Amino acid sequence: MNAQIDHNLEEIRRFRPSPEFAAQSVAQPGLYADAAADRLGFWADRARELHWHKPFTKTLDWTNPPFATWFEDGELNVAYNCLDRHVLAGHGDRIAIHWEGEPGDSRDISYAELTAEVKRAANLLTSLGIEVGDRVAIYLPMIPEAVIAMLAIARIGAVHSVVFGGFSPDSLHSRILDAEAKLVITADGGYRKGRVFGLKDTVDAALGKGAPSVAHVLVVKRTGNDVAWEDGRDLWWGDELAQVDADHEAKAFPAEQPLFILYTSGTTGKPKGILHTSGGYLTQAAFTHRNVFDLHPATDVYWCTADVGWITGHSYVVYGPLANGATQVLYEGTPDTPHPGRWWEIIEKYKVSILYTAPTAIRSFMKMGRQIPQKYNLRSLRVLGSVGEPINPEAWIWYRHVIGGGSIPVVDTWWQTETGGIMISALPGITDLKPGSAQIPVPGISLDIVTDEGEPVSGTDGGLLVITEPWPAMLRGIWGDPERFKETYWEKFGDKYFAGDGARRDEDGDIWLLGRVDDVMNVSGHRLSTAEIESSLVAHDMTAEAAVVGAADETTGQAVVAFVILKERQTIQMTNEEASEQLRAHVARQIGAIARPRQVFIVNELPKTRSGKIMRRLLRDLAEGREIGDTTTLADTAVMQSITDQVR
Repeated sequence: MNAQIDHNLEEIRRFRPSPEFAAQSVAQPGLYADAAADRLGFWADRARELHWHKPFTKTLDWTNPPFATWFEDGELNVAYNCLDRHVLAGHGDRIAIHWEGEPGDSRDISYAELTAEVKRAANLLTSLGIEVGDRVAIYLPMIPEAVIAMLAIARIGAVHSVVFGGFSPDSLHSRILDAEAKLVITADGGYRKGRVFGLKDTVDAALGKGAPSVAHVLVVKRTGNDVAWEDGRDLWWGDELAQVDADHEAKAFPAEQPLFILYTSGTTGKPKGILHTSGGYLTQAAFTHRNVFDLHPATDVYWCTADVGWITGHSYVVYGPLANGATQVLYEGTPDTPHPGRWWEIIEKYKVSILYTAPTAIRSFMKMGRQIPQKYNLRSLRVLGSVGEPINPEAWIWYRHVIGGGSIPVVDTWWQTETGGIMISALPGITDLKPGSAQIPVPGISLDIVTDEGEPVSGTDGGLLVITEPWPAMLRGIWGDPERFKETYWEKFGDKYFAGDGARRDEDGDIWLLGRVDDVMNVSGHRLSTAEIESSLVAHDMTAEAAVVGAADETTGQAVVAFVILKERQTIQMTNEEASEQLRAHVARQIGAIARPRQVFIVNELPKTRSGKIMRRLLRDLAEGREIGDTTTLADTAVMQSITDQVR
């Protein structure tokens, strides 16, 4: 395979930090020089910003690659770092969480209150026989108890496995089984799009398939819907908490103590449990959260819209923000319930200053139109962030101008479940921003773009994105399967972690993500990035969102097939056929005739996972006339039938 990926789109817009922003920036330019001069010393200094019960003397052990240890002779408690130390520093009255339920109920929780609840929950877990190293499955909606449960498990040295509260009984069962969880924490139900959806019944169905390791199910009362009950196994969270002691001392654990297992979404067959440990993970999560988002904890109100069921929710809802003493918003519901302005209403209500969300959400708002956010006062915002997949330059510009008022920084972040923390991002007080580019590695991170043979790519050619040196928050393996860990991430290059993504550097050395290598198309010998063609389509004024796949073609090997959602105001101005022809011609003009889509299908929705990623595999099945594959990880499993009806 030729790893070189062709690229033709050029972005010339630049946005320099304002002098006012740069003057108060948390991150200073010296970070890059410090990290370049002594990478391990740099990370050791970042780690010492945490509280260590026993200081470490050894930063990195890389004598048995690809298995790394960081700060291994040190001891700390992750929950203590997120809670107790802030209270002891006099910040107990600071709000940790502004929680907003979908129906409109809300709750403000201070650091002192959150610490007290986590202490009590830690005692409850211990009373139920949970010991150091035991695994606990969490299957909850976005309610405070999800954060409390995660921190209580971490506090006692156990290991949590959070499963998104929308996965099927089969998905939940396979994860419980693989982790050999002793306890499941769930709720009677949650709210989604104005309706109650059951959670306890899904747990019952999962455990009904056989899960001999599970001794108890703790159930949070959220919606009041009727649930089946198994005496002896099932326990009400609130009732049990009331019976345990309120005080709990956080004990120290080794830096390499397992913290959590998180199963990657869309897995087939045996689930792939990504293992993260404590000291290195918390170091990188806290450092990147503070510097990438320019966090000033005494004054900022931060909101990451991710669910705790995904890695973004672990690193940038729970551990990073709370380690930094941040005040943040936690929201249970969907962006359009009970009305399409709900997110902007929340930002106005809590005076959110930092917003971190996914490009798919931004493009959905573009589809609905700027008139909705313009009804709300968003002037409190001062930093915007993007996560999940490459953000199209036009979506970046829309985000900055419509949501950010045209003057505040947008940081596009690249990282993965496996990396644990942000790896590539602008630092908003330092970096000249480029729409659509993830830009530069975070200080202390070593990356390269290489050919299929592992040789560095020269100039601005596209290639394979690799991580060349171990990093603190890196995964420590796949739970119970070290050989699979080596084969999946290290076998291709041996000494480099292969991320699975294509990328290129521009003439300034900034990095542009070109999407998963699986999503690169070979059209008449040209290797074309789906991300670039999608960006071209979204750049057209009529387009709200686009997904591109390569479909088998007898003449060209593969052909470009696009699925496009039009902005609402465009749908009444022309036929789908007219829109399709305009968009095909637009791509040919902007990128070149080789990239002209063979077909552009106008659709109402795109198939997305519950974390907002577009499932291009299903669109490829449709484009090539195959039976549609597994749709169980979709947020709405009916979407593919709707698209099929529109296309055929």
